[in-house]
Amino acid sequence: MALQQTVRNKITFTGIGLHSGKETRVTLRPAEPGNGIVFHRTDLLRPITIEATAANVVSTRLSTTIGRNGAGVATIEHLMAALFSCGIDNINVDINGPEVPIMDGSAAPFVEAIKKAGILVQSRQRRYLVVRKPVTIRDGDKRITIIPSRHFRISFDLRFNHPAVTRQFRTMRFDPECFADDFCPARTFGFVADMEALQSRGLALGASLANAVGIDDTGVINGEGLRFADEFVRHKILDCVGDLALAGMPIIGHVKASKSGHELNRQLISELLSRPDCWTVAEDRKRENILPVALGIPELGWLEAC
Repeated sequence: MALQQTVRNKITFTGIGLHSGKETRVTLRPAEPGNGIVFHRTDLLRPITIEATAANVVSTRLSTTIGRNGAGVATIEHLMAALFSCGIDNINVDINGPEVPIMDGSAAPFVEAIKKAGILVQSRQRRYLVVRKPVTIRDGDKRITIIPSRHFRISFDLRFNHPAVTRQFRTMRFDPECFADDFCPARTFGFVADMEALQSRGLALGASLANAVGIDDTGVINGEGLRFADEFVRHKILDCVGDLALAGMPIIGHVKASKSGHELNRQLISELLSRPDCWTVAEDRKRENILPVALGIPELGWLEAC
């Protein structure tokens, strides 16, 4: 049986927020079994505790923000993806500002630090949310669906009406090492033409070529180029993993997304959780055969590991 995990030692990050442009400090502390992932705003007169769950999402405008009692923490998706990648179930996240630092625009710095700090296996069993029936969310030509599967998979179809970025598609079956190596380093990206409008609305104030991939009409303007030929769709999968982690437990199901973003990701989790006939909770008896035979969910075929 898989057991819950936390970090073995404290970890501290410092950096600027992608949208706020403000420097913040984040400290990850070990937590007891069953604690879950909990953020603590330490800069307020009365510190606010916010559980990282779909019910606490208060905004999905260009990032995912959770909040409670008027206080929030923005741009949590990369850190959430890193925690998921490392198998962290329980952790306290102390933050002295309104936004998680963007670091280099990816989840890789978080993953590297978590692995360096060490991972502590705990005494309580891990639980999994196993999808039993399909759930679909649509918004115009955007769509995201989750269907039953024996594994956690994401297939993402990215499309932009832009001369330098048209269409990218990638599918993955989640594996911790594969995800850490091949998806966590993928950086956030943005279009130069949109920058002025975003900043006039108080967004992307901390954005730079040091923490994002910039794209103009001719292509990528970062001197070092891309980390992967399909870095954009890899980053969208990274964001999706971080957003889906707000389910509160690992999901076993196949996510199929087309032009999806933070808002559709949120709606998918909320809709799934609101329909208990579409899922069940199971404990991991064997990673390659996580579903009890009684669920009657057939093997849907092999997809590439990464």
